[in-house]
Amino acid sequence: MQPILFDQLLDARERIRGLVRETPLERSATLSRLTGVPVWLKLESQQTTGSFKLRGASHAVARLPAAQKRLGVVTASTGNHGRALAFAAAQQGVRAIVCLSQLVPENKVQAIRELGAEVVIVGHSQDDAQVEAERIEREQGATFIPAFDHPHIIAGQGTLGLEILEQCPDVAEVLVPLSGGGLLAGVALGLKRQRPDIRVHGISMRRGAAMHASLDAGHPVEVEECPSLADSLGGGIGLGNRHTFGLVRELADHLHLLDEPAIAVGIRHAYHQERLVLEGAAAVGIAALLERVIEPRGSVVVVISGRNVDTGQHLRVLNGANE
Repeated sequence: MQPILFDQLLDARERIRGLVRETPLERSATLSRLTGVPVWLKLESQQTTGSFKLRGASHAVARLPAAQKRLGVVTASTGNHGRALAFAAAQQGVRAIVCLSQLVPENKVQAIRELGAEVVIVGHSQDDAQVEAERIEREQGATFIPAFDHPHIIAGQGTLGLEILEQCPDVAEVLVPLSGGGLLAGVALGLKRQRPDIRVHGISMRRGAAMHASLDAGHPVEVEECPSLADSLGGGIGLGNRHTFGLVRELADHLHLLDEPAIAVGIRHAYHQERLVLEGAAAVGIAALLERVIEPRGSVVVVISGRNVDTGQHLRVLNGANE
């Protein structure tokens, strides 16, 4: 495994300049009062496709040689990576095929189709979608671009860490949603290579937290996928994980698991107090602060990873459901 270097993040930033937005960092008055320290929200929910995934996808497509671009790209995704890859490929004139499991909410499926990608729905897990994507790669020659475990994806997500430190130079704690680990690995690399004292927290739902279970076991393991308000954090990390498992193990300072009622409270707080419509995965950092599972020692940045929530689910949560 080749190490992912800080210089690759700097290169990624130049390659995707103009393809993605530099998202705002906004202070949360309510969370700052609650914690007694400044709390800032890094609003990747305002990224063009509604989530941070556009950074990695844009970088991965931009790095493809012309011959590979002509054959197209394929991926498996719980939704946001698929949407991002569809958009990035269309921007750069590349055909995209996105494989999804039947657990992916319909709003995300439709959004990917509307961006011009070909959608293949198969099986009941991210692993089933992965197998189909690999078949298409073998048979059609399309380049498989994974959702997280790839150096170009990690470097693209790492540009977010560079922005955080530029926008909040005195940051002490960064809260990052944790699923396959591409976001946390990239952000932590971007932060800690400049400020090793920054503490990076990975936040997951308790139902099916694959990275957490794998770190506990000492190696990648499979977990049962369960419905969750934080559905974007679902899926495994891959038994053959080459990059994110090791990077998360090295760079994450603390991992936290949240129950569904806590995630629901985070979604409600985001809407009523911050005026943000968020998917459950994006609200886990807010939920962790509200649950007081973190004792911050200084300025906090919460990565708000995406807004692509199913409207019906969001309304049910606002009306008191803790699905």
